[in-house]
Amino acid sequence: MTNGPTMTQSPVPGAPAATQRMSGYLARIATGPRMSKDLSADEARDGIELVLRGDVDPVQAGVFLVALRMKLETHDELRGVLAGLRSHTAWAAAPVPELVDLADPYNGYVRHLPAVPFLPAVLSAAGVPAVLHGRVMQGPKWGLTAHRVLAACGAPGGALRRTDPPEACRRVADPDVGWAYLDLPQFCPPLAALDELRSLIVKRPCLSLLEKLLAPVRAEGKTHLVVGYTHRGYDAILDAVAREGVYASMLAPRGVEGGVIPSCAASRQGVRAAPGDGDLKPLEAVQFDPRELGVAAGARAEPMPTTCEGIPSEDTISAWADAAARAGRAALAGEDNLTRRGLVFAAGVILHHLGRVGHPAAGKARAEEAIANGHARARFEAGLVRAR
Repeated sequence: MTNGPTMTQSPVPGAPAATQRMSGYLARIATGPRMSKDLSADEARDGIELVLRGDVDPVQAGVFLVALRMKLETHDELRGVLAGLRSHTAWAAAPVPELVDLADPYNGYVRHLPAVPFLPAVLSAAGVPAVLHGRVMQGPKWGLTAHRVLAACGAPGGALRRTDPPEACRRVADPDVGWAYLDLPQFCPPLAALDELRSLIVKRPCLSLLEKLLAPVRAEGKTHLVVGYTHRGYDAILDAVAREGVYASMLAPRGVEGGVIPSCAASRQGVRAAPGDGDLKPLEAVQFDPRELGVAAGARAEPMPTTCEGIPSEDTISAWADAAARAGRAALAGEDNLTRRGLVFAAGVILHHLGRVGHPAAGKARAEEAIANGHARARFEAGLVRAR
């Protein structure tokens, strides 16, 4: 009786060094929920850089991402992967003292019209420059993204895709604009090139979280992270990765579909790490109560005009984008719709978090004034013009 080939934890002798290293990492992290071992931050960084450089087979790359997710990434592993991603990220510093980095989900929305494409202009009109970044579309959700909404508002898709960090810095520093949007391929092409691999593995890897934290535009002074999350336990994860040397503070609501805008339907808890003396202060709980700010409604946000099962079609995304553009423009014109309520709610808590006002209600009032006097609308439209 002849025995079959013996499977070992080591690659065939003579395999490239990159393959050897990745095989060693997989032997530790891909052995089940009870037997898997953790990687150090340096090993996790090396592993993701092997993937980004294309130094290992796509099968190994996919297993690496899936195995980390299935065993649950440690904070050290997340810090290591983030460091690896940032080492491949182009970024620039805008000549502004403070900047809000809005880290909304790259895979978009499928149940509610996103208000976040209009939030940077509201913040800018209220005195704080802001930047938003994302993708045209991203799996596995394949929802409606800020890119598609801005395109529906008149910014050509090609122009949106061409905005790089230096150009975004110019728009952020422009006193008539004060905000910018960037697409991932312009600041981290190796990560954008993993689209097909990520579609094939289906489940969200840690990249879905960490790609939002690359900070392609930073302030010469303080850069403040505003990032949404959905699942309990992510507050500690966000706290760990937000302290990796870029951000002066963090505000993290459990927002609509995991985004940065809190729900108008019910009070939800989030977290913040306030600005400290050279570092973020310890994490603290924050209550995001729409009743306290007078924006409570029967729905979390403006619902999609239609629903769909599975991946939305191109026609569905286009219809959703048009509806979001109309709702956003109406909100900036002063209409009291759910998009406007979400915008002033989010702006109010952000301005309070930054210390610009003494209470979120005062921040909401400032945002309402920026809409009522037309400044938010003017800055939004000026940003679209600069993007053409």
